[in-house]
Parts: sequence; C-alpha cells; structure tokens
Amino acid sequence: MSPVPSSRSAEAAARAAAQGVEADLSIELPGREPVGARVYGQRAKGDVVPLVLHFHGGTFVCGGLDNGRNVARLLSGAGAVVVSLAYPLAPQSPFPEPIEVGYAALEWLYKQRTKLGGKGAQVYLAGEEAGGNLAAAVALIARDRAHPPVAGQILLSPMLDPCAGTASLRKATNDAAECRWASGWEKYLSCPSNATHPYAVPSGSLRLSALAPALVLVGQDDAMRDEALTFAGRLRAAGIEVTSSVLPSATDWPKALYDTENTGCVACEATVQQHFREFFSATTPKAVPSGTAPNHPS
Repeated sequence: MSPVPSSRSAEAAARAAAQGVEADLSIELPGREPVGARVYGQRAKGDVVPLVLHFHGGTFVCGGLDNGRNVARLLSGAGAVVVSLAYPLAPQSPFPEPIEVGYAALEWLYKQRTKLGGKGAQVYLAGEEAGGNLAAAVALIARDRAHPPVAGQILLSPMLDPCAGTASLRKATNDAAECRWASGWEKYLSCPSNATHPYAVPSGSLRLSALAPALVLVGQDDAMRDEALTFAGRLRAAGIEVTSSVLPSATDWPKALYDTENTGCVACEATVQQHFREFFSATTPKAVPSGTAPNHPS
C-alpha cells in the first residue's frame, strides 16, 4: 500500500487512522526543523487504541520511513495506531540530537493522543536495533522530565552495548574485524565520553527505577540477544515490570526487522503480534464499571 501524500497536520494523521491508510506526515516541532513520520493502523470511531511512537533500525546511521515498515505493521496488526519517525541520523546528527527529536515527537504525539488513539489512549515507545536504543533513551528522558506519561516501551533486538563485544554479537559477525554495529556506535557517540551518558547508552544507566514497563524480544541467533537480555535483567532488578522472550522462529534479527527487501518475520509474525497484544492488555488500566462503589475496610 502506497503512503498518501505528505501533510503537516495532526488532523491528516487522524484521518489516516480512521481510514486505515499509511500516510506520510511532516510533524512541526517547537524550535526544530519539521520531522517526517508515517502513520500506520486503523481506529474505528469511538474506539480507544494504543498509540505507539516507533523508531526504525539502521545502526544510527542509515534507514528511513521504509525501514520502519516491518515492525510498524506488526504493531498496527496488534491493534495499535503507530507513528513511525524519520529521526535524524549520525554522523550528521550524532547524540543527543536523535533522542531530543524523539522526545519532542513524543510530546507532540501525547498532545494529539485523543485525535489519534481516542479518549484515554495510552502512549508507548517502540523500536528495533538502534531504534530500540532510542526508544529506551526517550523513556528515560520522559521519566526524568516527568512528562509525558509512557505506558510501556517495546524493544526488539535493542542495540545497547557500545563495546559491541557480547558473545551473541561476536557469533553473528564471526568475529569480523569490521562490525557495522561498532561503526554505528562510533558515529552516533561522536566522542568516547558520551558512552558514559545514560541517554546515549540506557543499559549503562545507574538509575533505572520508575520507568515504564518493558517488552523485550530477541531472536535465537540475534546479534543483539545478549545485550538485550542483560538490559531486561537490569530493569527487573530495578523493580520494573519486564516481559522478555527469545523467539526461536525469529531468524536474521535484527536486520530482518528493518530490511526493506525482507517481509519482516513471516514465521514469527503471529507470535510477535501476540506478545504485543498481551503487553498492551497488561499495561492498560482496567475500567471500573460505572456505579461500582469503592471497597472500604470493614
């Protein structure tokens, strides 16, 4: 399905969601250049659906809206309206520019949540590979700035270790001297001292409490598997609700997630979408029936 022509308005995004078409947008952000985005999913009139800000993969240095298609369609297939962001790339825009743009886009999305997701819609962050890093970083910023509330973070094969030295990554690259992930980190961080900043490397943060619940998914042969599961463990230790899973049917992750020549994950599509649905359900407050009196201690 071809995206409809670009528009600057939230109303256009809402119309796209109502019609179930994939629409390209230009989001105007305060004090910044407009940023491109694409809307996925459908919301029937009167429904309330999860609203997801999505960051595509590409080792921080490449990719665009087309690279976000596979995961965005999986999320929308699980019932969400998704805004996939064309965030600025390194080396032209190294840390912290991509996450500051991401945070500004999150604030924009939160303001438009009723138009796009319905009254009471909850806002989530999601991303794969480098986009998973950005989603986790924006979740940290939202916590530290106390706004906006984030219902959950969905991290698929998140790229979290700037040392690029885990066993799963070495196995995936056959210990090759040239590693695209190591190269991507170098360009994104721009200087070694940034590797100690928690927004650049969320897995290295010394304060992971009070974050949104997390869903962490990786493949069995996934280069990002070890660093993602380590981060999931650190989040649990900090008291965060975490669901993590290694999916045997998810092959060639993370590349398959953002490869435009790949359909994403035909073998694991149903499993991934079921994880998404269960996560949305678990993080959505249960409605209290009208007329129900609160419980009082006897």
